[in-house]
Amino acid sequence: MNMQKLAQRLNRISESNTLKMAKLSRELAATGVDVISLSLGEPDFQTPQHIKDAAKKALDDGYTFYTPVVGFLDLREAISAKFKRDNGLDYSPNQIVVSTGAKQSIINTFLAILNPGDEVIVPTPYWVSYSEMIKIAEGVPVLVNANVESDYKINAAQLEKAITSKSKAFIFSSPCNPTGSVYSKDELYALAKVFEKHPEIFILSDEIYEHINFTGKHESIAQFDFIKDRVITINGVSKSFAMTGWRIGYIGATKEIAAACEKIQGQFTSGTNSIAQKAAIAALSGDMTPTKEMAKAFLRRRDLVLDLLKNIPGIKTNTPGGAFYVFPDVSYYFGKSDGKIKIKNAEDLCMYFLNTAHVALVDGDSFGAPECIRISYATSDEKLKEAMKRIKVALEKLV
Repeated sequence: MNMQKLAQRLNRISESNTLKMAKLSRELAATGVDVISLSLGEPDFQTPQHIKDAAKKALDDGYTFYTPVVGFLDLREAISAKFKRDNGLDYSPNQIVVSTGAKQSIINTFLAILNPGDEVIVPTPYWVSYSEMIKIAEGVPVLVNANVESDYKINAAQLEKAITSKSKAFIFSSPCNPTGSVYSKDELYALAKVFEKHPEIFILSDEIYEHINFTGKHESIAQFDFIKDRVITINGVSKSFAMTGWRIGYIGATKEIAAACEKIQGQFTSGTNSIAQKAAIAALSGDMTPTKEMAKAFLRRRDLVLDLLKNIPGIKTNTPGGAFYVFPDVSYYFGKSDGKIKIKNAEDLCMYFLNTAHVALVDGDSFGAPECIRISYATSDEKLKEAMKRIKVALEKLV
């Protein structure tokens, strides 16, 4: 097909590097190569049985028809109760919109609030899709750099400096994908005080990794009453309940924002999957033991990976407070070669790992941190040990 016939917006956005690397690793594995994939952000645990049972019951009970655009009322009531129980936030059911994954929740919100040319402040490193979704909504990403020395978190002074007359929104995740960094209550308060001076700015708080948190307590920026009406709290069941394939995300926001997202979603997907919604009620209202056990396993794996990385020279990393990623600075290896391949950047290094060590990782460029790579430790201890061994051997060949 003549590419000139396609929409110009395709030229503004990039393919997801996480999905690209997952595809390359699957293709290599299909040839018989033993590839260890540490590229996708997906828990390797099965969805807990009580959630599966709720889905089976929903099917038997005949929940096979169209659903309300905003989601079943009983699910929104469960989400409302969850916000109050876990976060101390008051969102009534009519302030909640259920979507096909938190990803749709975010794009709904951007489409609802952004006009062409509006700026969205994005701390880097950021989840790959933030910048591309902003572009789809005809906004302009404004990147604010954080590095390994600052635990990949920005401060109030950096935020204030990034604000202009065109600033319309701010988006961040805590716990963060890709760094695992977690903002404390004091750190969030400092950012909130900046936003208090700029009432025109919306705050999108992506809290999808809420329960995979090793710091003791998750903090939501919507807890500060003086900015709460401008906060859109985004969450879902994918990470905390090992429900990636069920595709359930949601927002808590003002009634006006919720109504705007409902209007947009009504013309895109309409209501989310009926069976998955009933399963999500069981997830949010049921036994949290499987989630807590999963978080314990991720903490053990984090410590395992960090311990193994200590034995590799030139790797700099923080100690992630949540999620299931390590995001090391690997710029020490840029310019080095094994005699055949010269490593110019993180993308080269990831391709080197894939083709020589048969380990799939994601380069940091699409996360806004070209000096880094992302390691997902959402796999078994045995695979992590073998992957780190392969990475160490491959790096030893670079001089």
